[in-house]
Amino acid sequence: MSRITRRALGFATLAGLMLVSAAPSIAVAQEKVVRMGNQKVGAYALMKARGILEERLKPLGYAVTWKEFPSGPQLLEGVKAGVVDFAHSGDAPPIFAQAAGAPLLYIGHEPAAPKGEAIIVPKDSPIKTVADLKGKKIALNKGSNVHYLLVRALEKAGLKYTDVELVYLPPVGGRAAFEKGEVDAWVIWEPYGTAAEMSLGARTVADGTGLVSNYEFFFTSKTFAEAHRQIIEVVLGAARDVYAEAAKDIRGTAKTFSAAAGFPEPVMEVALSRRTFDILPISSSVIAEQQRIADTFKDLGLIPAAIKVSDAAHQ
Repeated sequence: MSRITRRALGFATLAGLMLVSAAPSIAVAQEKVVRMGNQKVGAYALMKARGILEERLKPLGYAVTWKEFPSGPQLLEGVKAGVVDFAHSGDAPPIFAQAAGAPLLYIGHEPAAPKGEAIIVPKDSPIKTVADLKGKKIALNKGSNVHYLLVRALEKAGLKYTDVELVYLPPVGGRAAFEKGEVDAWVIWEPYGTAAEMSLGARTVADGTGLVSNYEFFFTSKTFAEAHRQIIEVVLGAARDVYAEAAKDIRGTAKTFSAAAGFPEPVMEVALSRRTFDILPISSSVIAEQQRIADTFKDLGLIPAAIKVSDAAHQ
């Protein structure tokens, strides 16, 4: 065999070995992945704990990754940044996110849960009504569902948004400020509200009843929907199924969420009693309600420009 032939054969062998060794990398690069964003409590948290989504997507050639966020605004920022493909939050965060240019797509929502958020005060506070909040310091998570609750509650009580002093704090910071007496009231969602009631004796001045629907929404990105539309119903179907099971076993669901979120099981049981377990399709009436929130925030200068919520509705 000539030197040239041996050299050619050597190169061919080397190329073959490189191709074989590269094959796993190529397969990994081509693997389809659904990136889920979740909070400690909710349908997605249950899906993560039970592995149901992985079971349903594996036969379709998809893997699943999970990334946890402390609240809705940060989770939707993850959608905007392209970190996650699916997310969930209350009604106010998507308004801020859409105004900031996030490519959100509403794909479903939970039934209204007006008792799932409230304005609370310390047990010995002289504040008895929302009207008594005038001139007071109030903690809340900026851009969250409770932001709109406060706006509506003040409006109904005949107060202006500027009649109170807002202190923007995430839930953990809000709890600390509330417990130390650094704020006069705290506008917060479950299970933080129930936890404050049970451990600190906090009193509810007003919840969302008669003021807000307090929907929990589910989202994907427009980019993901265009490329993987069939996956949307798989995700929502898994969410419906875990909620159907959760509704049959509130105590067991409370135990699951207690372990994930760090709240005592009795707190979680009370918090879960203030909501309904279901996933509903997006309707024109729900989008209209979201539009009212968006218009209110625009009038208050909380978002820089008007938005059309229907532009982000899944068809």
